[in-house]
Amino acid sequence: MRKDPDHFGEAELTLVYVARKLKDALALESVLTAAGVDYLVEPDTYTGGIVFRSERVGAFFYVAPEAAEAAGRVLSDHGYRPHEPPG
Repeated sequence: MRKDPDHFGEAELTLVYVARKLKDALALESVLTAAGVDYLVEPDTYTGGIVFRSERVGAFFYVAPEAAEAAGRVLSDHGYRPHEPPG
């Protein structure tokens, strides 16, 4: 279920997915809501492109750290590739 930032308090949220298209963001919201996952979605910039690199805006999906593993399974089960932290 989509939540406001206040819902999570001071918790350091985990990024689970970056939707690059509005259609994908809306579909993922439906998937996470149906699965009962509490999430925060915020617009932010990312760098995209191979030849012509540019900053673009996407929908960044965050969950509480204790829900990250379950959210990752929901994403995978529905054909989304969960965000993996660098390193």
